[in-house]
Amino acid sequence: MIESPTHTGAAGNPKPRYRGRFAPTPSGPLHLGSLLTALASWLCARAANGSWLLRIDDLDRERCDPSASAQILRQLEAHGLLWDEAPRYQSAQLDVYAVALRALRDDGKLYACDCSRAQLRERARAGRDGPVYDGRCRGRRLDFETGAWRLKVAAGERRFEDGWQGSQGCRMPSEIGDFVVRRRDGIPAYQLACVVDEQAQDITEVVRGADLLASTFMQLEVCSALAQTAPRYRHLPVLVTADGRKLSKQTHAPAVDTAAAAHNLWLCLRWLGQAPPQELRRGAVDDVLTWARANWDAARVPSTACIKVEHAL
Repeated sequence: MIESPTHTGAAGNPKPRYRGRFAPTPSGPLHLGSLLTALASWLCARAANGSWLLRIDDLDRERCDPSASAQILRQLEAHGLLWDEAPRYQSAQLDVYAVALRALRDDGKLYACDCSRAQLRERARAGRDGPVYDGRCRGRRLDFETGAWRLKVAAGERRFEDGWQGSQGCRMPSEIGDFVVRRRDGIPAYQLACVVDEQAQDITEVVRGADLLASTFMQLEVCSALAQTAPRYRHLPVLVTADGRKLSKQTHAPAVDTAAAAHNLWLCLRWLGQAPPQELRRGAVDDVLTWARANWDAARVPSTACIKVEHAL
């Protein structure tokens, strides 16, 4: 069993002051589900007297809308969720990711994979986050100019303690398998980039949706391969519609209305188990956030995987 480390800072030094982050993908404007995550991570940082950072996950150019980044910043500002340092854009970090990839490759922890999508579909078995790669290319010693790069996952079970979802475990070889850290087109994969970014910004705790639990195991695997200390994690419930579909850009969740910012924050506080007073529903943004900071209780956040929101949309 592989226990994931807690954050102690570089070289065993005392851990740094709390540093959290919100990392949206600019494939569209923020919706209520993404605002819920932003508010929860902001409140965790403010409650710890720490810093709240903003990262724009814009590596996947095919998914990203050039105008969405600026829109997301305006939406956060309208809701009073202000970040403490200049936003970090993943698209500007390619050289940094390349250094990490080179280190993994030099350590023999990667291999090239030329399997097509059709081959992957044909041979893969179902796992906790989609198909599990069967390892066909692991021993083929293909040239690294060929195809994608995969990380060799360690044998055994990886475990970590989640701040809201409790003890989590995953048998990496059978439930996840060797996964891609550099895509066929040369772009660093999300799991690799995310780990490098957390380390570069010295993030001490990641607050995000429970739909990313499987990603956490992959990121812990990358942390271990790079000999980096992992942050702590809190995964909050995701918002779903009456028929169980996650609120997302893919399911056409509407953008948050900045003219109703106080109401939006009030709803999110309710979903986070905080029971804000009714009068704040029609109050000012500053009043809602002042109450939220004074009354924030992370222990009241539901430990469920999802929350239905059909009556609020």
